[in-house]
Amino acid sequence: MKILKITALVLLVAFVGIQFIPTNRNQSDTVPKTDFMLVNNVPASVQNTLQESCYDCHSNNTAYPWYNKTQPAAWFLEDHIKEGKAELNFNEWSEYSDRRKNSKLRSIISQIEDEEMPLDSYTFIHRDAKLSEEEKAEILQFIKQLKNSL
Repeated sequence: MKILKITALVLLVAFVGIQFIPTNRNQSDTVPKTDFMLVNNVPASVQNTLQESCYDCHSNNTAYPWYNKTQPAAWFLEDHIKEGKAELNFNEWSEYSDRRKNSKLRSIISQIEDEEMPLDSYTFIHRDAKLSEEEKAEILQFIKQLKNSL
């Protein structure tokens, strides 16, 4: 019983202690001129869907949930966002070469069709980010048109 109390106390102290380890926040007040939405003539409905379902992990401005300041959840979010931005950053779209844009567009099409994006771990908490069949069709139509125009 004494070992259980000591273990619980150590875990509590460790949990409280890690709360003081900061994370980097992915937030910006400006939308760069290189942003996907500004560079392309994106329909309003597609803009809204991309904003809701993609931009938190694939841009320089994340709308953080209430639990983002609690460790270890904040570490998970930070890592998730870094990985997402490394793969595709909509804010840096016009800086990509045409070849890379084409590759990213093919990847977007594939991942939406295969229901790999948005991630289940994201849509579990952010129910509004889950793409309806109509939203998928609308995004896919726009992305395919954009891909053909490159």
